[in-house]
Amino acid sequence: MNAKKIRLFISDVDGTLTDAGMYYDERGNEWKKFNTRDGKGLSLLRAEGIKIMFLTAEDTPIVARRAEKLKVDFVYMGVADKLAFLEDFFAQHPVFSFATTAYIGDDVNDVLAMKRVGISAAPADAMPENIEVADYVCHLPGGRGCVREFCDYLLHSD
Repeated sequence: MNAKKIRLFISDVDGTLTDAGMYYDERGNEWKKFNTRDGKGLSLLRAEGIKIMFLTAEDTPIVARRAEKLKVDFVYMGVADKLAFLEDFFAQHPVFSFATTAYIGDDVNDVLAMKRVGISAAPADAMPENIEVADYVCHLPGGRGCVREFCDYLLHSD
């Protein structure tokens, strides 16, 4: 796959944009830690005209807030079957396709979508199934800059 043909970049959230930890304070408030370098990588892709999507099984305002701050084009939360969702999304948005999409994910609910896209990646600490199907395995783990690493890989590939 020629990375220069990518029009849409999809990132899972928990375990990819975060370290997969779920932090709670004494009041039950949930916290997630994001890496600012990942955000910069996404903004570099956007500067090249690539649209950004967050696609996650979780449904939390924390993700919406991070997406808003980063000016993410598409945010879909609470998605259990990511492949079926993307089939519908591409049918409704024909400017995008599996072939022109990059996807990074860390767990088994990402695997089927990763197999279909033009180029896929997995964080260094992803589940074995993800590492097996990924076109690119990051050196960095989830929440520690793997998304930025994949963005840079796409931006500097021939």
